Amino acid sequence: METTMNENKGQAKEKVVLAYSGGLDTSVCLKWLQVEKGFDVIAVCGNVGQDESDLAAIKQKALDMGAIASFAVDMREEYANEFLTLALAANGLYENSYPLLSALSRPLLSKHMVEVAHALGAHYIAHGCTGKGNDQVRFETSIKALDPTLEIVAPVREWDLHCREEEIEWAKAHGVPVAATKKSPYSIDDNLWGRAIECGVLEDPWAEPPADIWTLTADAADAPDHAEYVEIGFEQGVPCSLNGEDMSFVDIVKALNVKAGAHGVGRLDMVENRLVGVKSRECYEVPAAKVLIDAHKALETLCLDGATQHYKLGVEQQWATAVYQGMWFSPLKMALDSFCATTQKYVTGTVKMKLYKGSCTVAGRKSPYSLYDFNLASYGADDMFNHESAKGFIDLYGLPVTTWSAMQGPAANAALQAEQTADEAAAANAA
Repeated sequence: METTMNENKGQAKEKVVLAYSGGLDTSVCLKWLQVEKGFDVIAVCGNVGQDESDLAAIKQKALDMGAIASFAVDMREEYANEFLTLALAANGLYENSYPLLSALSRPLLSKHMVEVAHALGAHYIAHGCTGKGNDQVRFETSIKALDPTLEIVAPVREWDLHCREEEIEWAKAHGVPVAATKKSPYSIDDNLWGRAIECGVLEDPWAEPPADIWTLTADAADAPDHAEYVEIGFEQGVPCSLNGEDMSFVDIVKALNVKAGAHGVGRLDMVENRLVGVKSRECYEVPAAKVLIDAHKALETLCLDGATQHYKLGVEQQWATAVYQGMWFSPLKMALDSFCATTQKYVTGTVKMKLYKGSCTVAGRKSPYSLYDFNLASYGADDMFNHESAKGFIDLYGLPVTTWSAMQGPAANAALQAEQTADEAAAANAA
């Protein structure tokens, strides 16, 4: 952890720890907390894999704006090893699409803000989330779970700045340097797991995303005309090698963001259901997450028994929903973590992925713990499956529906109709 502190002269003020990214919202928040609330602000910027070249400038910007302390915390290894590993074990995709990149980083950032608050004697924590977004829930539920005594300040929910354009004007009036303009009002969040882009023209679900929002991924039309194959090694569900070279999870993610991104893999344009009840159009770039989740799923098809694999599909959706809704530090989510962890014991092996023109497809998979038996699966001369057993199996397997049909279903109805027809015929003959 790196920190820089300004001298705090004059009367002591209440301290607030601010989740600070250096963007429009948090920059305005920093100054607003000083001007409108009279706080001494402590800025915390977490490096979870965003553009590292900006971190020093972000830390200094907070100090230049009057923060009494500014922290730059390298969270990348912790993020990968303690958060992304759990996400991968659960194949975490909210609404079967979104890899939860923002939802995964918020509890980690919250954890570090609570630690800073404890270390510096702050009783308040602030964030720059809007009143109709998901992140406010993720920050606040995480903070409450870790220390319910801390009070939360949410400037965006309090101030009378009703749009990003008004924020920009307020920032200019108070000497706050911001990069956003009225012509490019995008809100961007990025980390190792990808980029999230919203606002501006993207708020119209009919409008095609402008080309300039994409920075991690090439347009599929402009991607190389040849496919690239990558081999990803897993050890108990965790990526451990790329193309035969042992690498850390962090380095694998970085490499795949570049490789897969160059082939246009990982663009998402979706309308998702926010926790607060509104639908939101979101664009994401998730090249590494896309490749790794697809590869992990493919390896699980080899290594998990059918019943566990099928049951896990429901667990994955529960897990993703819990994380999306800010319940990282909840009993349910931790219980789901435990279930997923038990399923990963034998998820070891290698998956070959084909990257081409925006697509990511499984080209091969192998594992020393594979449950795939060639001699049982084959239809060729090596077939060892006992076909004669099938009839008895089907008879027993189908016994419940056979019984139902005879007593309550189609067979019973047919018998009843036949009986009624016979009775009607007998009555007609008697007449």
